[in-house]
Amino acid sequence: MAKLILVLGDQLSPALSSLRDVQPQDRVLMAEVASEASYTPHHKQKIVLIFSAMRHFAAVLQQQGIQVSYIDYQQKVSSLTEAVAIELRRHPQLQQICITECGEYRLEQEIQSWQSQFQRPVVQLEDDRFIASKAMFRHWAQDRKQYRMEYFYREMRRYTGLLMQDGLPVGGQWNFDASNRKALSAKQQLPPVLRFEPDEITQQVIALVQQQFATNMGNAEQFSYAVTGKQARQAFLHFVEHQLPLFGDYQDAMQLDEPHLFHSICSMYLNCGLLDVRWVCQKVELAYKEGKVPLNAAEGFIRQLIGWREFVRGLYWLLMPEYKERNFLQAQTPLPGYYWTAQTKMRCMQQAISHTIEHAYSHHIQRLMVTGNFALLAGLSVEQVCNWYLAVYADAYEWVELPNTLGMALFADEGVLASKPYAASGKYIQRMSNYCKSCAYDVAETTSPNACPFNALYWNFLERNQALLSGNARMQLSYQNWYRKSDEERAQISDKARQLLIHLEQL
Repeated sequence: MAKLILVLGDQLSPALSSLRDVQPQDRVLMAEVASEASYTPHHKQKIVLIFSAMRHFAAVLQQQGIQVSYIDYQQKVSSLTEAVAIELRRHPQLQQICITECGEYRLEQEIQSWQSQFQRPVVQLEDDRFIASKAMFRHWAQDRKQYRMEYFYREMRRYTGLLMQDGLPVGGQWNFDASNRKALSAKQQLPPVLRFEPDEITQQVIALVQQQFATNMGNAEQFSYAVTGKQARQAFLHFVEHQLPLFGDYQDAMQLDEPHLFHSICSMYLNCGLLDVRWVCQKVELAYKEGKVPLNAAEGFIRQLIGWREFVRGLYWLLMPEYKERNFLQAQTPLPGYYWTAQTKMRCMQQAISHTIEHAYSHHIQRLMVTGNFALLAGLSVEQVCNWYLAVYADAYEWVELPNTLGMALFADEGVLASKPYAASGKYIQRMSNYCKSCAYDVAETTSPNACPFNALYWNFLERNQALLSGNARMQLSYQNWYRKSDEERAQISDKARQLLIHLEQL
């Protein structure tokens, strides 16, 4: 039976399950469709990455003798459903639709309608590029009162054997996160950034995106990311050699005008399929075994992949679609305009957002403890914040973005993902960066006219959510510090916070 094999823009892997048994009579369909490119206002460089990587991947498949039908954006196909319909009209001999399970719930619902619509069996294969299948995660989660990444991570270490010896973790402990919180010294030399010159295919995509997505965030002409598996592997090996040795120490650090520091920037390649998570982790483990990187760096990096990445995917599919509607703290304040422009006097926010605008990237601490923390403290709309993160980052697909934003950053899931809100005053940002030294606001002040907005908003966050959060064991110290303040001081802080929230757009 001849099959139509649909390969999505985040499935650009030669080992994709739907491609393993491709036969000469089968056809692969890849399509740049309007609904996927515009369901959220994606960053221009995100669209360039996906479209260019798709075109390069299609060329590789064709070189292997596989029949490929490629629908580019200028053909104005509105949806994947329309693309499939067009292909089946052209090739009525294709009697089965085959696809590797997709990464977003809304798209899965669309795919489920195809069998009745096209009167053909639709076979959805497991996406075994991930280490934990959906069934494996459901089994782990079954009967648990709480889902905690740390315990899932330990199971994944045992399952993969990564950094394990005789059934025990190398180094005698599972987690070296306490060693990974150093602030960056001004004297610390930063490694070189690897960039890729756009080839002819990418140049064509850049021109298309500049024209068709002119109002979206970013500048497509600044694009310099990998667009092939070979380039992505080269980029990752560059990270292992130049950045990974100090990644552990400085993974939580932030530095003025330095968006990359010791981070790999590989999540965008992993999430669209150009890199394989097993290969990546094996390279990191090998670097540790060869004495090229310390254990805290290797463990910290591997934990982000087989721990957090696999964990949030499992939770997403376990809890959707209800999960997306959660708003435990009833956060509804509209997203300020500077999330799109970086036009704010808050230096930390200006840095994190400007890096996002320029690169479709900012590292995880900027996302969690700057833009995410501010959104949490200010009570910004969960829906709008989640849509922003999904739109502006090149590695953002809903399965990974939604739990990290709604759960980790905004605590909107009532602690399903994180055991406490990641709320912090300006002191955290001061400790982990040099942003505050050049800020218009004074991080040492809370209620004065030029006080750091994070400070009063932090205490206000505790006060307004007291009924919901004061019973959280991990929040007890914070509330004790709040109760220790005099009535007058609390009143001054509350008044300052109200003024900040009234004038949020002007900060």
